[in-house]
Amino acid sequence: MSEQNKVMATLEEYSAAYCAKDTDRLMRIFADDDSISLIGTGADELCAGPAAIREVFDRNFAEATANQFEWHWKQITIVGDSAVVAITLSIHLIFDGQAITVPIRWTVSLSRIDGVWKWLHRHASAAATSQDEGTAYPTDK
Repeated sequence: MSEQNKVMATLEEYSAAYCAKDTDRLMRIFADDDSISLIGTGADELCAGPAAIREVFDRNFAEATANQFEWHWKQITIVGDSAVVAITLSIHLIFDGQAITVPIRWTVSLSRIDGVWKWLHRHASAAATSQDEGTAYPTDK
């Protein structure tokens, strides 16, 4: 398996663990280190360390159930034992009894530790819906 495929396999494992609401399995995707971090789409989702990241996952699971991650555009860059994934995706969820689809952009930083790709950081964002295509900044519409 190519290194790019091994990196992408970590995203597939994340998807499977997230859909299973398995926080322990999700945490095994990250490096076993206090300096791991996660930025979510919520204003308060700025997390450093395993305990803070675990809290975000547990909150997400209490509020909704994901049933599919659909990958779209992606760029995987590997230099030595470091990798960065830039990817767009749609998360298909059940929220308040309704099926919704949430478009997300991720940046994931990984390190190859003892031959295994581990996540160091994941940043999630949503595209600015008030920014016209071909323009640099969102507007107050």
